[in-house]
Amino acid sequence: MEAAAAGDLVSSRIGPRTITTSSSSSSSSSPAPLLPYNLPLLSALLACALAQFLKIFTTWYKEKRWDSKRMLDSGGMPSSHSATVTALAVAVGLQEGTGSPVFAIVVVLACVVMYDASGVRLHAGRQAELLNQIVCEFPPEHPLSSSRPLRELLGHTPLQVVAGAILGCIVGYLMRNTD
Repeated sequence: MEAAAAGDLVSSRIGPRTITTSSSSSSSSSPAPLLPYNLPLLSALLACALAQFLKIFTTWYKEKRWDSKRMLDSGGMPSSHSATVTALAVAVGLQEGTGSPVFAIVVVLACVVMYDASGVRLHAGRQAELLNQIVCEFPPEHPLSSSRPLRELLGHTPLQVVAGAILGCIVGYLMRNTD
């Protein structure tokens, strides 16, 4: 096999896209960026940040109070976990194609994360709520009566998971147009 001559164009296929690069190494070429542009990663991070930001407003709507700490908490509406993994899946599907093994991996990951958020974590939060109520009824001399309460808002209702998934799909799709 012959090596490409300086200045030849080299084409490579990555997913549904073909990338053409020059094989010549010119000293005037711009350096590689410190952080390469990664559409699926950026989509996932943006969806997560947007979902966390929206929790401030959904908390206000439900409780009629502003609580900026909700941006850092888990649980609540919409599910940032669902938004993150669905944005990742949509972006990978649009970039690599829905027949790619990478897309299969992120879809399975998304299903596991969303199932866990609305199942295991939701019930762990409900158990924490019940345990906190039990501890509150202990007499003051009981060794556990002064224990710190457990976090109750851990998981998501199915509606919160679906809302997060819809948000993630929208972000993943809209980020495709910035490419």
